[in-house]
Amino acid sequence: MPERDGGRRLGAAELGVEPGERATLVQFSSAFCQPCRATRRTLEEVAAMVDGVAHVEIDAEDNLALVRELDIRQTPTVLVLDARGRIVRRAVGQPRRVDVIAALGRAVA
Repeated sequence: MPERDGGRRLGAAELGVEPGERATLVQFSSAFCQPCRATRRTLEEVAAMVDGVAHVEIDAEDNLALVRELDIRQTPTVLVLDARGRIVRRAVGQPRRVDVIAALGRAVA
C-alpha cells in the first residue's frame, strides 16, 4: 500500500453508495477519458465474478475535494478497498484484468 494512503478508509459518505461487503473497486474517471471506458468494463466484469465485490465509479471533476484528499492526479485511477474500506492497492492508468484480480485477491484474503 502506498505511503500516501496511510491506512485511509472510504465508506458510503465518500463513495456516494454502500461499499461492497467483501471489497470495493473504486474508479476515478473523467468525462473525456478514453481509457476510463475500458477500465469501467474491466472492473464491472471482475466485480461480477466475485460475490460481495462492488464497483464504484467516481467522477473526478464532480468530487474535487476527495480527489485532492486522495492525491488523485490522473484518470483512470483505481483504488482497491478491503471489507473495512481500507485502501489496499492503487493503480493509475488502464489496469489489466489479471492485475485487478490479483489485487482483489489481496483485498479479500
